[in-house]
Amino acid sequence: MSDHPYTPVAIVGGGPVGLLLALFLDRYGVPSVVFNAEESWHGRPRGNTHNARTMEHYRRLGISGPIRRLGLPCEQPTDIAYFTRYSGHELSRLTLPTGTQRLRQTAVSPRTDQLPEPVHRANQKYVEEFLYHHARTRPNISLRFGRRVTALEQNAEQVALRAEFPAEGSTQDWTARYVVGSDGGRSFVRRALGVRYEGPGSLDQEVLGRRATAVHLRLPTFHQEVLTGRRAWSYWALNSELVMNLISLNGDDEFFLLTSSLDPDTADTEAITSLVRRAAGRALPVEVLSHRPWTPGAALVAERFTKGRVFLAGDAAHLFTPNGGFGMNTGVDDAANLAWKLAAVLDGWGGPGLLATYEGERRPIALRNTTAARDLNSGLGGIDRPPALEEDTRQGAAARERVGALLRCYGERTHSLGVQLGARYDGSPVIAPDGEPPADSWGTYTPSSVPGGRAPHLWLDDWHGQGSSLFDRFGAGFTLLRLGPEPPSGKPLEAAAQAAGMPLTVLDVEGEDARELYERDLVLIRPDQHVAWRGDQLPPDPGELVARVTGARRSKPGEAT
Repeated sequence: MSDHPYTPVAIVGGGPVGLLLALFLDRYGVPSVVFNAEESWHGRPRGNTHNARTMEHYRRLGISGPIRRLGLPCEQPTDIAYFTRYSGHELSRLTLPTGTQRLRQTAVSPRTDQLPEPVHRANQKYVEEFLYHHARTRPNISLRFGRRVTALEQNAEQVALRAEFPAEGSTQDWTARYVVGSDGGRSFVRRALGVRYEGPGSLDQEVLGRRATAVHLRLPTFHQEVLTGRRAWSYWALNSELVMNLISLNGDDEFFLLTSSLDPDTADTEAITSLVRRAAGRALPVEVLSHRPWTPGAALVAERFTKGRVFLAGDAAHLFTPNGGFGMNTGVDDAANLAWKLAAVLDGWGGPGLLATYEGERRPIALRNTTAARDLNSGLGGIDRPPALEEDTRQGAAARERVGALLRCYGERTHSLGVQLGARYDGSPVIAPDGEPPADSWGTYTPSSVPGGRAPHLWLDDWHGQGSSLFDRFGAGFTLLRLGPEPPSGKPLEAAAQAAGMPLTVLDVEGEDARELYERDLVLIRPDQHVAWRGDQLPPDPGELVARVTGARRSKPGEAT
Protein backbone atom coordinates (compact mmCIF):
# COMPACT_ATOMS: atom_id res chain seq x y z
CA MET A 1 0.00 0.00 0.00
CA SER A 2 2.93 2.32 0.61
CA ASP A 3 3.65 2.30 -3.16
CA HIS A 4 0.29 3.91 -3.90
CA PRO A 5 0.06 7.66 -4.58
CA TYR A 6 -0.57 9.54 -1.33
CA THR A 7 -2.38 12.75 -0.44
CA PRO A 8 -3.12 14.22 2.99
CA VAL A 9 -6.73 14.89 1.98
CA ALA A 10 -8.70 13.21 -0.80
CA ILE A 11 -11.84 15.06 -1.82
CA VAL A 12 -14.44 12.98 -3.67
CA GLY A 13 -16.62 15.33 -5.71
CA GLY A 14 -15.43 18.35 -7.66
CA GLY A 15 -18.47 20.59 -7.42
CA PRO A 16 -18.35 23.98 -5.70
CA VAL A 17 -18.13 22.53 -2.18
CA GLY A 18 -15.30 20.15 -3.05
CA LEU A 19 -13.37 22.80 -4.97
CA LEU A 20 -13.79 25.36 -2.19
CA LEU A 21 -12.65 22.85 0.41
CA ALA A 22 -9.51 22.32 -1.68
CA LEU A 23 -9.02 26.09 -1.95
CA PHE A 24 -9.39 26.56 1.81
CA LEU A 25 -6.89 23.76 2.43
CA ASP A 26 -4.54 25.37 -0.09
CA ARG A 27 -4.78 28.63 1.88
CA TYR A 28 -3.57 26.73 4.94
CA GLY A 29 -0.78 25.08 2.94
CA VAL A 30 -2.37 21.61 2.89
CA PRO A 31 -2.21 19.56 -0.34
CA SER A 32 -5.32 17.76 -1.57
CA VAL A 33 -6.48 15.73 -4.54
CA VAL A 34 -9.98 16.26 -5.94
CA PHE A 35 -11.58 13.26 -7.66
CA ASN A 36 -14.60 13.90 -9.86
CA ALA A 37 -16.52 11.32 -11.88
CA GLU A 38 -17.31 13.76 -14.70
CA GLU A 39 -14.49 14.97 -16.91
CA SER A 40 -15.32 18.63 -16.41
CA TRP A 41 -17.40 20.98 -14.28
CA HIS A 42 -21.19 20.85 -14.50
CA GLY A 43 -22.36 22.71 -17.58
CA ARG A 44 -25.99 22.52 -16.44
CA PRO A 45 -27.66 25.30 -14.45
CA ARG A 46 -28.12 24.65 -10.74
CA GLY A 47 -28.14 27.02 -7.76
CA ASN A 48 -28.18 30.76 -8.41
CA THR A 49 -27.59 32.46 -5.06
CA HIS A 50 -24.25 33.16 -3.41
CA ASN A 51 -25.32 34.53 -0.08
CA ALA A 52 -23.59 37.07 2.11
CA ARG A 53 -21.66 34.47 4.11
CA THR A 54 -20.49 32.61 1.01
CA MET A 55 -19.33 35.89 -0.50
CA GLU A 56 -17.32 36.56 2.69
CA HIS A 57 -15.64 33.18 2.24
CA TYR A 58 -14.86 34.09 -1.38
CA ARG A 59 -13.35 37.35 -0.11
CA ARG A 60 -11.07 35.41 2.27
CA LEU A 61 -9.85 33.42 -0.72
CA GLY A 62 -9.35 36.57 -2.82
CA ILE A 63 -11.96 35.62 -5.43
CA SER A 64 -15.08 37.62 -4.54
CA GLY A 65 -14.23 40.25 -7.19
CA PRO A 66 -14.04 37.93 -10.20
CA ILE A 67 -17.09 35.97 -9.03
CA ARG A 68 -19.09 39.21 -8.90
CA ARG A 69 -18.33 39.64 -12.59
CA LEU A 70 -20.12 36.36 -13.36
CA GLY A 71 -23.85 35.90 -13.91
CA LEU A 72 -26.28 38.75 -14.39
CA PRO A 73 -25.06 42.05 -15.85
CA CYS A 74 -24.15 44.47 -13.07
CA GLU A 75 -27.01 46.83 -14.06
CA GLN A 76 -29.69 44.11 -14.20
CA PRO A 77 -32.35 44.33 -11.47
CA THR A 78 -32.44 41.24 -9.26
CA ASP A 79 -36.19 41.48 -8.59
CA ILE A 80 -38.39 38.48 -7.91
CA ALA A 81 -41.56 39.01 -9.96
CA TYR A 82 -44.84 37.06 -9.91
CA PHE A 83 -47.28 36.96 -12.85
CA THR A 84 -50.46 35.16 -13.78
CA ARG A 85 -48.75 34.64 -17.12
CA TYR A 86 -45.72 36.50 -18.39
CA SER A 87 -47.83 38.48 -20.86
CA GLY A 88 -50.66 38.78 -18.33
CA HIS A 89 -51.10 40.42 -14.93
CA GLU A 90 -48.20 41.14 -12.59
CA LEU A 91 -49.30 39.93 -9.16
CA SER A 92 -46.43 41.13 -7.03
CA ARG A 93 -42.78 42.08 -7.17
CA LEU A 94 -40.00 42.02 -4.62
CA THR A 95 -37.88 44.92 -5.82
CA LEU A 96 -34.19 44.29 -5.30
CA PRO A 97 -31.09 46.28 -6.27
CA THR A 98 -28.76 45.64 -9.17
CA GLY A 99 -25.26 44.40 -8.48
CA THR A 100 -23.91 47.90 -8.95
CA GLN A 101 -26.47 49.36 -6.56
CA ARG A 102 -25.59 46.77 -3.90
CA LEU A 103 -21.93 47.68 -4.06
CA ARG A 104 -22.73 51.41 -3.95
CA GLN A 105 -24.82 50.83 -0.84
CA THR A 106 -21.90 48.95 0.71
CA ALA A 107 -19.51 51.78 -0.16
CA VAL A 108 -21.49 54.32 1.88
CA SER A 109 -22.62 52.02 4.69
CA PRO A 110 -21.84 52.81 8.35
CA ARG A 111 -18.68 51.44 9.98
CA THR A 112 -20.66 48.74 11.79
CA ASP A 113 -22.57 47.52 8.71
CA GLN A 114 -22.69 43.72 8.66
CA LEU A 115 -22.68 43.20 4.89
CA PRO A 116 -19.18 43.71 3.53
CA GLU A 117 -20.08 41.25 0.75
CA PRO A 118 -23.79 41.39 -0.14
CA VAL A 119 -25.60 38.52 -1.87
CA HIS A 120 -24.74 37.90 -5.52
CA ARG A 121 -26.81 36.20 -8.23
CA ALA A 122 -24.72 34.02 -10.54
CA ASN A 123 -25.63 30.52 -11.62
CA GLN A 124 -23.56 27.74 -10.20
CA LYS A 125 -22.52 26.61 -13.68
CA TYR A 126 -20.56 29.83 -14.21
CA VAL A 127 -19.01 29.79 -10.75
CA GLU A 128 -18.03 26.11 -10.96
CA GLU A 129 -16.16 26.79 -14.18
CA PHE A 130 -14.32 29.67 -12.54
CA LEU A 131 -13.48 27.62 -9.43
CA TYR A 132 -12.21 24.76 -11.58
CA HIS A 133 -9.81 26.95 -13.51
CA HIS A 134 -8.77 28.85 -10.39
CA ALA A 135 -8.06 25.61 -8.51
CA ARG A 136 -5.79 24.49 -11.35
CA THR A 137 -3.53 27.48 -10.63
CA ARG A 138 -3.06 26.65 -6.95
CA PRO A 139 0.11 24.78 -5.91
CA ASN A 140 -1.51 22.48 -3.35
CA ILE A 141 -4.45 21.26 -5.44
CA SER A 142 -4.38 18.33 -7.85
CA LEU A 143 -7.52 17.79 -9.93
CA ARG A 144 -8.39 14.27 -11.06
CA PHE A 145 -11.53 14.83 -13.14
CA GLY A 146 -12.90 11.89 -15.10
CA ARG A 147 -11.92 9.62 -12.16
CA ARG A 148 -14.75 7.80 -10.40
CA VAL A 149 -14.02 6.59 -6.88
CA THR A 150 -15.40 3.05 -6.62
CA ALA A 151 -13.86 1.66 -3.44
CA LEU A 152 -13.17 3.09 0.00
CA GLU A 153 -11.61 1.37 3.00
CA GLN A 154 -10.16 2.89 6.15
CA ASN A 155 -8.20 1.86 9.19
CA ALA A 156 -6.85 3.70 12.21
CA GLU A 157 -4.08 5.41 10.22
CA GLN A 158 -5.29 6.06 6.67
CA VAL A 159 -7.93 5.60 4.00
CA ALA A 160 -7.49 3.57 0.83
CA LEU A 161 -9.38 4.61 -2.32
CA ARG A 162 -9.72 3.13 -5.77
CA ALA A 163 -10.33 5.47 -8.69
CA GLU A 164 -11.50 4.20 -12.07
CA PHE A 165 -10.58 5.99 -15.30
CA PRO A 166 -13.46 5.01 -17.63
CA ALA A 167 -11.90 6.84 -20.59
CA GLU A 168 -8.72 4.76 -20.25
CA GLY A 169 -10.25 1.56 -18.89
CA SER A 170 -7.84 1.53 -15.94
CA THR A 171 -7.83 1.97 -12.18
CA GLN A 172 -5.47 3.51 -9.65
CA ASP A 173 -5.24 2.99 -5.89
CA TRP A 174 -4.55 5.93 -3.55
CA THR A 175 -4.01 6.40 0.14
CA ALA A 176 -4.99 9.47 2.16
CA ARG A 177 -4.90 10.54 5.77
CA TYR A 178 -8.46 11.81 5.42
CA VAL A 179 -11.26 11.65 2.86
CA VAL A 180 -14.13 14.10 2.37
CA GLY A 181 -17.20 13.09 0.40
CA SER A 182 -18.69 16.11 -1.35
CA ASP A 183 -20.10 13.98 -4.15
CA GLY A 184 -23.72 15.06 -4.15
CA GLY A 185 -27.08 13.65 -3.18
CA ARG A 186 -26.28 10.16 -4.50
CA SER A 187 -22.94 10.21 -2.72
CA PHE A 188 -20.86 7.06 -3.14
CA VAL A 189 -18.91 8.03 -0.03
CA ARG A 190 -22.02 8.29 2.13
CA ARG A 191 -23.30 4.94 0.90
CA ALA A 192 -19.89 3.34 1.42
CA LEU A 193 -20.03 4.50 5.04
CA GLY A 194 -23.49 3.02 5.48
CA VAL A 195 -24.87 6.45 6.41
CA ARG A 196 -28.51 7.29 5.61
CA TYR A 197 -30.39 10.52 5.17
CA GLU A 198 -32.97 11.41 7.80
CA GLY A 199 -35.90 13.79 7.49
CA PRO A 200 -38.92 14.48 5.26
CA GLY A 201 -38.74 14.07 1.51
CA SER A 202 -40.51 15.99 -1.24
CA LEU A 203 -43.63 17.98 -0.40
CA ASP A 204 -46.89 16.84 -2.00
CA GLN A 205 -47.68 20.13 -3.75
CA GLU A 206 -47.66 21.50 -7.27
CA VAL A 207 -45.39 24.42 -6.40
CA LEU A 208 -41.92 22.86 -6.44
CA GLY A 209 -43.03 19.62 -4.86
CA ARG A 210 -43.31 15.94 -5.81
CA ARG A 211 -41.00 15.13 -8.72
CA ALA A 212 -40.17 18.10 -10.86
CA THR A 213 -38.36 19.11 -14.02
CA ALA A 214 -35.36 21.40 -14.38
CA VAL A 215 -34.70 22.85 -17.83
CA HIS A 216 -31.97 24.94 -19.44
CA LEU A 217 -33.62 27.17 -22.06
CA ARG A 218 -32.89 29.80 -24.60
CA LEU A 219 -35.75 32.28 -25.14
CA PRO A 220 -34.39 34.79 -27.69
CA THR A 221 -37.44 37.08 -27.75
CA PHE A 222 -38.67 36.85 -24.14
CA HIS A 223 -37.62 40.38 -23.15
CA GLN A 224 -38.53 41.91 -26.50
CA GLU A 225 -41.93 40.35 -27.16
CA VAL A 226 -43.31 38.98 -23.89
CA LEU A 227 -42.05 40.84 -20.86
CA THR A 228 -41.17 44.34 -21.99
CA GLY A 229 -41.29 46.13 -18.62
CA ARG A 230 -38.76 46.20 -15.79
CA ARG A 231 -36.55 43.14 -15.88
CA ALA A 232 -36.08 40.75 -12.97
CA TRP A 233 -33.86 37.88 -11.91
CA SER A 234 -36.67 35.42 -11.08
CA TYR A 235 -39.93 35.31 -13.05
CA TRP A 236 -42.80 33.25 -11.62
CA ALA A 237 -45.95 32.29 -13.53
CA LEU A 238 -48.79 31.21 -11.22
CA ASN A 239 -52.33 30.41 -12.27
CA SER A 240 -54.87 27.61 -11.79
CA GLU A 241 -53.34 25.68 -14.69
CA LEU A 242 -49.59 25.76 -13.97
CA VAL A 243 -46.74 27.06 -11.82
CA MET A 244 -43.21 27.64 -13.04
CA ASN A 245 -40.19 29.77 -12.30
CA LEU A 246 -37.89 31.19 -14.95
CA ILE A 247 -34.53 32.32 -13.58
CA SER A 248 -32.45 34.61 -15.75
CA LEU A 249 -28.93 33.29 -16.26
CA ASN A 250 -27.25 35.93 -18.42
CA GLY A 251 -29.76 38.78 -18.31
CA ASP A 252 -30.61 38.18 -21.95
CA ASP A 253 -31.79 34.95 -23.56
CA GLU A 254 -30.69 32.08 -21.28
CA PHE A 255 -32.96 30.84 -18.49
CA PHE A 256 -33.21 28.09 -15.91
CA LEU A 257 -36.76 26.73 -15.60
CA LEU A 258 -38.04 24.91 -12.50
CA THR A 259 -41.52 23.41 -12.49
CA SER A 260 -43.64 20.68 -10.98
CA SER A 261 -46.34 21.24 -13.63
CA LEU A 262 -44.54 18.87 -15.98
CA ASP A 263 -44.00 15.14 -15.42
CA PRO A 264 -40.22 14.58 -15.66
CA ASP A 265 -40.81 11.05 -16.98
CA THR A 266 -42.65 12.33 -20.04
CA ALA A 267 -40.96 15.71 -20.41
CA ASP A 268 -39.52 16.22 -23.88
CA THR A 269 -38.83 19.23 -26.08
CA GLU A 270 -42.43 19.39 -27.29
CA ALA A 271 -43.93 19.22 -23.78
CA ILE A 272 -41.48 21.77 -22.38
CA THR A 273 -42.08 24.17 -25.28
CA SER A 274 -45.85 23.88 -24.81
CA LEU A 275 -45.57 24.63 -21.08
CA VAL A 276 -43.36 27.68 -21.62
CA ARG A 277 -45.69 29.08 -24.27
CA ARG A 278 -48.72 28.56 -22.04
CA ALA A 279 -46.93 30.31 -19.19
CA ALA A 280 -45.92 33.14 -21.52
CA GLY A 281 -49.41 33.47 -23.02
CA ARG A 282 -48.05 33.46 -26.55
CA ALA A 283 -46.12 31.28 -29.01
CA LEU A 284 -42.63 32.61 -28.43
CA PRO A 285 -39.54 30.79 -29.81
CA VAL A 286 -38.19 28.19 -27.36
CA GLU A 287 -34.88 26.33 -27.58
CA VAL A 288 -34.50 23.51 -25.05
CA LEU A 289 -30.79 23.08 -24.29
CA SER A 290 -31.12 20.35 -21.65
CA HIS A 291 -33.56 18.99 -19.08
CA ARG A 292 -33.48 16.59 -16.16
CA PRO A 293 -35.75 15.23 -13.41
CA TRP A 294 -35.43 16.80 -10.00
CA THR A 295 -36.96 16.24 -6.56
CA PRO A 296 -37.63 19.50 -4.69
CA GLY A 297 -39.09 19.99 -1.24
CA ALA A 298 -36.72 17.66 0.58
CA ALA A 299 -35.24 18.43 3.98
CA LEU A 300 -32.82 15.53 4.33
CA VAL A 301 -29.77 15.46 6.61
CA ALA A 302 -27.29 12.60 6.93
CA GLU A 303 -27.52 10.79 10.25
CA ARG A 304 -23.76 11.25 10.61
CA PHE A 305 -21.26 13.66 9.03
CA THR A 306 -18.17 11.80 10.23
CA LYS A 307 -17.10 8.18 10.42
CA GLY A 308 -13.49 7.55 11.34
CA ARG A 309 -11.27 9.41 8.89
CA VAL A 310 -14.05 10.11 6.42
CA PHE A 311 -16.28 13.21 6.39
CA LEU A 312 -19.36 14.34 4.47
CA ALA A 313 -20.00 17.87 3.20
CA GLY A 314 -22.44 19.67 0.93
CA ASP A 315 -25.24 17.67 -0.72
CA ALA A 316 -23.66 14.42 0.48
CA ALA A 317 -24.53 15.60 4.00
CA HIS A 318 -27.79 17.50 3.40
CA LEU A 319 -30.38 17.99 0.65
CA PHE A 320 -32.52 21.12 0.36
CA THR A 321 -35.51 22.48 -1.42
CA PRO A 322 -34.25 25.50 -3.42
CA ASN A 323 -36.39 28.09 -1.62
CA GLY A 324 -34.08 30.61 0.02
CA GLY A 325 -31.00 29.40 -1.84
CA PHE A 326 -29.56 27.68 1.24
CA GLY A 327 -28.22 24.43 -0.21
CA MET A 328 -24.86 25.21 -1.80
CA ASN A 329 -24.25 28.00 0.71
CA THR A 330 -24.64 25.63 3.65
CA GLY A 331 -22.14 23.34 1.94
CA VAL A 332 -19.64 26.17 1.55
CA ASP A 333 -19.90 26.83 5.29
CA ASP A 334 -19.27 23.09 5.85
CA ALA A 335 -16.05 23.41 3.87
CA ALA A 336 -14.94 26.50 5.80
CA ASN A 337 -15.52 24.72 9.12
CA LEU A 338 -13.84 21.45 8.15
CA ALA A 339 -10.82 22.84 6.28
CA TRP A 340 -9.12 24.58 9.20
CA LYS A 341 -9.67 21.58 11.45
CA LEU A 342 -8.12 19.20 8.94
CA ALA A 343 -5.22 21.62 8.49
CA ALA A 344 -4.72 21.94 12.25
CA VAL A 345 -4.54 18.18 12.76
CA LEU A 346 -2.29 17.62 9.75
CA ASP A 347 0.02 20.43 10.89
CA GLY A 348 0.22 18.93 14.36
CA TRP A 349 -1.44 21.63 16.47
CA GLY A 350 -5.00 20.34 16.31
CA GLY A 351 -5.89 18.17 19.28
CA PRO A 352 -7.48 14.71 19.29
CA GLY A 353 -10.94 16.14 19.85
CA LEU A 354 -10.91 18.77 17.11
CA LEU A 355 -12.14 16.83 14.07
CA ALA A 356 -15.03 15.36 16.07
CA THR A 357 -16.44 18.88 16.47
CA TYR A 358 -17.14 19.12 12.73
CA GLU A 359 -20.26 16.98 12.98
CA GLY A 360 -21.27 18.48 16.31
CA GLU A 361 -21.10 22.01 14.91
CA ARG A 362 -22.36 21.55 11.38
CA ARG A 363 -25.15 18.96 11.64
CA PRO A 364 -27.40 21.20 13.81
CA ILE A 365 -26.92 23.98 11.24
CA ALA A 366 -27.95 21.61 8.44
CA LEU A 367 -31.11 20.68 10.38
CA ARG A 368 -31.87 24.35 11.00
CA ASN A 369 -31.30 25.42 7.40
CA THR A 370 -33.17 22.54 5.73
CA THR A 371 -36.12 23.26 8.02
CA ALA A 372 -36.06 26.94 7.03
CA ALA A 373 -35.99 26.11 3.32
CA ARG A 374 -38.84 23.59 3.60
CA ASP A 375 -40.89 26.08 5.58
CA LEU A 376 -40.45 28.66 2.81
CA ASN A 377 -41.45 26.09 0.21
CA SER A 378 -44.57 25.13 2.18
CA GLY A 379 -45.52 28.81 2.48
CA LEU A 380 -45.40 29.34 -1.26
CA GLY A 381 -47.25 26.09 -1.97
CA GLY A 382 -50.05 27.09 0.39
CA ILE A 383 -51.03 30.18 -1.61
CA ASP A 384 -54.31 29.58 -3.43
CA ARG A 385 -54.51 30.10 -7.22
CA PRO A 386 -58.24 30.42 -7.99
CA PRO A 387 -59.52 30.29 -11.60
CA ALA A 388 -60.67 33.91 -11.25
CA LEU A 389 -57.04 35.03 -10.97
CA GLU A 390 -56.82 35.68 -14.73
CA GLU A 391 -60.28 37.16 -15.22
CA ASP A 392 -60.61 40.81 -16.23
CA THR A 393 -63.48 41.26 -13.78
CA ARG A 394 -64.00 42.78 -10.37
CA GLN A 395 -63.76 39.28 -8.91
CA GLY A 396 -60.49 38.70 -10.79
CA ALA A 397 -59.01 42.00 -9.59
CA ALA A 398 -59.90 41.13 -5.99
CA ALA A 399 -58.33 37.68 -6.36
CA ARG A 400 -55.13 39.20 -7.77
CA GLU A 401 -54.96 41.73 -4.94
CA ARG A 402 -55.39 38.99 -2.36
CA VAL A 403 -52.84 36.63 -3.92
CA GLY A 404 -50.42 39.48 -4.56
CA ALA A 405 -50.50 40.44 -0.90
CA LEU A 406 -49.73 36.86 0.11
CA LEU A 407 -46.87 36.74 -2.38
CA ARG A 408 -45.47 40.00 -1.00
CA CYS A 409 -45.50 38.50 2.50
CA TYR A 410 -43.82 35.37 1.18
CA GLY A 411 -41.23 37.42 -0.69
CA GLU A 412 -40.30 39.37 2.41
CA ARG A 413 -39.68 36.09 4.24
CA THR A 414 -37.01 35.19 1.69
CA HIS A 415 -34.82 37.95 3.16
CA SER A 416 -33.00 35.34 5.21
CA LEU A 417 -30.06 37.22 6.67
CA GLY A 418 -30.39 35.28 9.91
CA VAL A 419 -29.89 32.01 8.06
CA GLN A 420 -27.01 33.44 6.07
CA LEU A 421 -24.98 34.99 8.90
CA GLY A 422 -26.53 33.60 12.07
CA ALA A 423 -25.03 30.10 12.26
CA ARG A 424 -23.80 29.46 15.81
CA TYR A 425 -21.78 26.71 17.45
CA ASP A 426 -22.97 27.16 21.02
CA GLY A 427 -22.13 24.19 23.22
CA SER A 428 -19.21 23.06 21.08
CA PRO A 429 -16.30 21.79 23.23
CA VAL A 430 -13.89 24.07 21.33
CA ILE A 431 -15.93 27.18 22.20
CA ALA A 432 -15.48 28.89 25.59
CA PRO A 433 -18.99 29.99 26.68
CA ASP A 434 -19.58 33.53 27.91
CA GLY A 435 -23.00 35.20 27.93
CA GLU A 436 -26.33 34.57 26.25
CA PRO A 437 -26.39 34.46 22.45
CA PRO A 438 -29.03 36.45 20.58
CA ALA A 439 -32.29 34.67 19.78
CA ASP A 440 -32.13 32.69 16.56
CA SER A 441 -34.05 34.28 13.70
CA TRP A 442 -34.18 33.09 10.12
CA GLY A 443 -34.85 36.58 8.83
CA THR A 444 -32.76 38.82 11.08
CA TYR A 445 -29.08 38.76 12.00
CA THR A 446 -27.97 40.32 15.29
CA PRO A 447 -24.20 40.81 15.51
CA SER A 448 -22.79 39.49 18.78
CA SER A 449 -19.38 38.60 20.18
CA VAL A 450 -20.87 35.88 22.38
CA PRO A 451 -18.57 32.94 21.57
CA GLY A 452 -19.92 30.53 18.97
CA GLY A 453 -21.21 32.99 16.36
CA ARG A 454 -19.73 34.74 13.36
CA ALA A 455 -17.38 37.56 14.36
CA PRO A 456 -19.21 40.89 13.96
CA HIS A 457 -18.06 42.91 10.98
CA LEU A 458 -16.52 46.38 11.14
CA TRP A 459 -15.16 48.74 8.50
CA LEU A 460 -11.85 50.19 9.65
CA ASP A 461 -11.91 53.25 7.38
CA ASP A 462 -14.28 55.16 5.13
CA TRP A 463 -12.95 53.71 1.89
CA HIS A 464 -14.68 50.32 2.31
CA GLY A 465 -12.33 48.69 -0.18
CA GLN A 466 -10.02 45.69 -0.01
CA GLY A 467 -8.13 45.87 3.28
CA SER A 468 -10.76 48.12 4.87
CA SER A 469 -12.77 45.30 6.41
CA LEU A 470 -11.82 43.94 9.81
CA PHE A 471 -12.16 40.52 8.20
CA ASP A 472 -9.35 41.44 5.77
CA ARG A 473 -6.97 41.82 8.72
CA PHE A 474 -7.67 38.44 10.31
CA GLY A 475 -4.83 35.95 10.03
CA ALA A 476 -5.16 32.56 8.33
CA GLY A 477 -5.03 30.94 11.78
CA PHE A 478 -6.50 32.29 15.01
CA THR A 479 -6.68 36.04 15.57
CA LEU A 480 -6.64 37.80 18.95
CA LEU A 481 -8.40 41.16 18.81
CA ARG A 482 -7.17 43.78 21.29
CA LEU A 483 -9.95 46.36 21.39
CA GLY A 484 -10.28 49.85 22.77
CA PRO A 485 -7.73 52.43 23.94
CA GLU A 486 -5.77 50.36 26.50
CA PRO A 487 -6.42 46.63 26.06
CA PRO A 488 -4.47 44.05 28.09
CA SER A 489 -1.35 42.50 26.63
CA GLY A 490 -1.73 39.46 24.42
CA LYS A 491 1.82 38.26 25.05
CA PRO A 492 0.91 35.38 27.43
CA LEU A 493 -1.53 33.97 24.85
CA GLU A 494 1.03 34.44 22.10
CA ALA A 495 3.53 32.42 24.11
CA ALA A 496 1.00 29.67 24.81
CA ALA A 497 -0.01 29.52 21.14
CA GLN A 498 3.61 29.35 20.05
CA ALA A 499 4.29 26.53 22.50
CA ALA A 500 1.35 24.57 21.07
CA GLY A 501 2.21 25.40 17.45
CA MET A 502 -1.12 27.20 17.00
CA PRO A 503 -0.87 30.05 14.45
CA LEU A 504 -1.99 33.31 16.07
CA THR A 505 -2.21 36.87 14.77
CA VAL A 506 -2.59 39.69 17.29
CA LEU A 507 -4.59 42.61 15.91
CA ASP A 508 -5.02 45.94 17.70
CA VAL A 509 -8.24 47.76 16.80
CA GLU A 510 -8.71 51.16 18.36
CA GLY A 511 -11.90 53.20 18.45
CA GLU A 512 -15.16 53.09 20.32
CA ASP A 513 -17.07 51.36 17.52
CA ALA A 514 -15.00 48.19 17.76
CA ARG A 515 -15.07 48.03 21.55
CA GLU A 516 -18.84 48.59 21.68
CA LEU A 517 -19.48 46.06 18.95
CA TYR A 518 -17.40 43.32 20.59
CA GLU A 519 -18.19 44.22 24.24
CA ARG A 520 -14.85 42.94 25.56
CA ASP A 521 -11.23 44.08 25.52
CA LEU A 522 -9.97 40.77 24.13
CA VAL A 523 -11.68 38.44 21.62
CA LEU A 524 -10.23 35.29 20.07
CA ILE A 525 -11.39 34.52 16.53
CA ARG A 526 -11.11 31.10 14.91
CA PRO A 527 -9.78 30.56 11.38
CA ASP A 528 -13.38 30.29 10.11
CA GLN A 529 -14.19 33.75 11.57
CA HIS A 530 -16.28 32.43 14.48
CA VAL A 531 -15.67 33.74 17.99
CA ALA A 532 -13.92 31.15 20.19
CA TRP A 533 -13.44 33.15 23.42
CA ARG A 534 -13.78 36.67 24.82
CA GLY A 535 -12.84 38.46 28.04
CA ASP A 536 -11.52 41.68 29.56
CA GLN A 537 -8.44 39.82 30.77
CA LEU A 538 -6.67 36.71 29.57
CA PRO A 539 -7.48 33.63 31.67
CA PRO A 540 -4.96 32.70 34.40
CA ASP A 541 -3.75 29.79 32.27
CA PRO A 542 -3.63 30.82 28.58
CA GLY A 543 -2.35 27.37 27.72
CA GLU A 544 -5.63 25.91 28.93
CA LEU A 545 -7.50 28.23 26.55
CA VAL A 546 -5.27 27.20 23.64
CA ALA A 547 -5.87 23.55 24.49
CA ARG A 548 -9.61 24.10 24.54
CA VAL A 549 -9.99 25.92 21.22
CA THR A 550 -7.67 23.47 19.43
CA GLY A 551 -9.44 20.36 20.69
CA ALA A 552 -6.55 19.25 22.89
CA ARG A 553 -8.38 19.78 26.20
CA ARG A 554 -10.48 17.10 27.82
CA SER A 555 -13.50 18.25 29.82
CA LYS A 556 -13.43 17.42 33.50
CA PRO A 557 -16.18 15.15 34.91
CA GLY A 558 -19.35 17.16 35.49
CA GLU A 559 -17.98 20.26 33.78
CA ALA A 560 -20.25 22.19 31.44
CA THR A 561 -18.91 22.76 27.97
